[in-house]
Amino acid sequence: MKSLPKAPTLTLFVQQASSHPIPVRATLRRWALAALKGNVEVTLRFVDTREGRALNRDFRGKDYATNVLTFPYGRNGLGCTGDIVLCMPVLLREAKAQHKLWRTHCAHLVVHGLLHLQGYDHENDREAQKMEARETAILAHLGYPDPYSDSFRG
Repeated sequence: MKSLPKAPTLTLFVQQASSHPIPVRATLRRWALAALKGNVEVTLRFVDTREGRALNRDFRGKDYATNVLTFPYGRNGLGCTGDIVLCMPVLLREAKAQHKLWRTHCAHLVVHGLLHLQGYDHENDREAQKMEARETAILAHLGYPDPYSDSFRG
């Protein structure tokens, strides 16, 4: 008798370095698990604009705070490891401008970061289409609308 494939494991650490409220750990875990294709050890760090800007400047050479940064550290015995940094003021500003609930936008950025951590990218149109399709499918599974739809209002 064949055994079922083992489900990916998630080791999740959450750091709140932002003055803004963040989703509860169980919600973050649910979002992260939905994006796994293999074992992952990740820290989700929620920051304010000052830290987000410094990280983006120091690691990407861009002197502004961005919504999400992913720092993959490679693979170990568990699978892939890394940090995902979400800048809450940018996330909140984007959600408002795009007429989205901030938690819906946060779910998208957590999924987006986890896909980056696992090797997805959007450096060219083909990669972007593949990554966006995967994000859309994961978010639909979680009950969220397509974040790339022009008619998005959720």
